[in-house]
Amino acid sequence: MSTTRRSLCWLALALLAPVCLAAQPGPAALLPLAGTSWELVRFRSMDDAQGTIEIDDPTLYSVGFGTDGRATLRLNCNRAQGPWQATTASDGISGTLRFGLMAGTRALCPPPSLDERLLGDLEFVRGYLLHDGMLHMSLMADAGIYSWRPARTR
Repeated sequence: MSTTRRSLCWLALALLAPVCLAAQPGPAALLPLAGTSWELVRFRSMDDAQGTIEIDDPTLYSVGFGTDGRATLRLNCNRAQGPWQATTASDGISGTLRFGLMAGTRALCPPPSLDERLLGDLEFVRGYLLHDGMLHMSLMADAGIYSWRPARTR
């Protein structure tokens, strides 16, 4: 490689490095969800035919947002984990929320169970709102809202 070409490569790396580094989620990008855990209390579909599903035992469905950008979930008799990323809006109580590919168990939970539905819906989560002590995760295209309460300590 010529000296000129090598110099251009180093210059390109120097110019692009700040852009690449800025795109990585840091601890500030994960707040205020980082380090919190929640239990599912209801799913509200925007489709009137489905309506609202109240969860009888919220402890069966939980999500924990790690400070390392990893989420852990309890989905009834199953468990899952994977990456998450959030960007807080200027109001400090809402923002965008995305989950990455989740790895988890695939046990057959006794009915009724929302494990498969909830796991499938995670890829469509687009935003969050913290309101009245609850976390509300909205699905894209106004498909529905998952509402969570702070996890109870055991």
